[in-house]
Amino acid sequence: MPDFFEIERLVEDLAKIYSTACATTWFKLEKVKHPSREEFRSKVVEFMKHFNYTLSVYPAGQESDNFRSYASRLLQLEIERILSGNNKEVEKRYKYYVDYA
Repeated sequence: MPDFFEIERLVEDLAKIYSTACATTWFKLEKVKHPSREEFRSKVVEFMKHFNYTLSVYPAGQESDNFRSYASRLLQLEIERILSGNNKEVEKRYKYYVDYA
């Protein structure tokens, strides 16, 4: 399998850079100042799942299929980390949001 270092880093940082910002903005627009941790994590995961669309636009073929499968597994592992509270960046963003909203 080719080296997909860039995608590995992207999936690791997806919650930190993209999904927590989107989730925080969503809660601000909805005027929810103190969501529960579970609500915040779920919203982060909802935005992370949008990455599946990105994976779907890669060209057809065996190598692309292998890549999509690999990236999907990475994404699912990261989602599980978030939902279990084991992503310190998501937990930090949650605390910052509820403390300063």
